[in-house]
Amino acid sequence: MRVIRIDTSSATILLTEAPAPKVRDRQTGEIAKDTVSGEALMTVGVVYIDEGESALIQVTIPESGVADGLAVGAPIALPGLVARPWQSVFNGQQRHGIAYRATAVMPGAFSMAEAG
Repeated sequence: MRVIRIDTSSATILLTEAPAPKVRDRQTGEIAKDTVSGEALMTVGVVYIDEGESALIQVTIPESGVADGLAVGAPIALPGLVARPWQSVFNGQQRHGIAYRATAVMPGAFSMAEAG
């Protein structure tokens, strides 16, 4: 499926869930790995606010892209943020959604327009 690049330059992104390992198989506890590098993957919960609208999303990041100094409730930056539509059949039911992925998660800042 197509990967859609997301321009975050005008958005406010707040951390709502601290980084945690992405679980590939809930029954075995297996941690998801990047298919190319083999690196362990992490997820973060964020609220993405842009043009007066907000959405709660989960974003996948490689473990090496998780920066120090992250605080729940604080603004963050998600460089390289992309969205990938997906669909699958699970237990005979068609499922679909959007998966979000970034190259890193790091502390961000509120813009001056938002602060004033």
